[in-house]
Amino acid sequence: MSEVLAVVAVVGSGLTAGVLVSTMLGIIPFMRTLPPDRYVAAHRYLWSRYDPFMPICFGLSVLADLVLAVRVTDPTVRTPVVLATVCLAAVMVISVTRQVPINRWVRDLDPAALPLDWAEVDPRRRWRNWNLARTVLACAGFGLNVVVLTAMP
Repeated sequence: MSEVLAVVAVVGSGLTAGVLVSTMLGIIPFMRTLPPDRYVAAHRYLWSRYDPFMPICFGLSVLADLVLAVRVTDPTVRTPVVLATVCLAAVMVISVTRQVPINRWVRDLDPAALPLDWAEVDPRRRWRNWNLARTVLACAGFGLNVVVLTAMP
């Protein structure tokens, strides 16, 4: 059972880290080149594609890590799985408290009637910075989950 949980954690955290790295390397630089109205339209399109997948994939990996952290007693497995759980839980907290509110705000904007103070409220820089934090933590969690899987007896 522990091996299955470790595989679920590796696959889920690996997919999550991969999507976040891809976002940092390609999507964010592209979105920063768009004029505000096109940015809002593109953001709405992309968010509707990632939203169902990411929470499910990510939630399964966090849950697998959490259960595994409770089940294992070997310190060579327990320490990295607890650290992975902490990293991935931090990603979840950032997602829920920082990214999702920005995503909802952009989703509710009318691309044809953007706020007059767009230059001051443009969320792209904040979104990128929080996404960078999530990416670093998700990659660390993935790496730790690989260590867990390879340390399993």
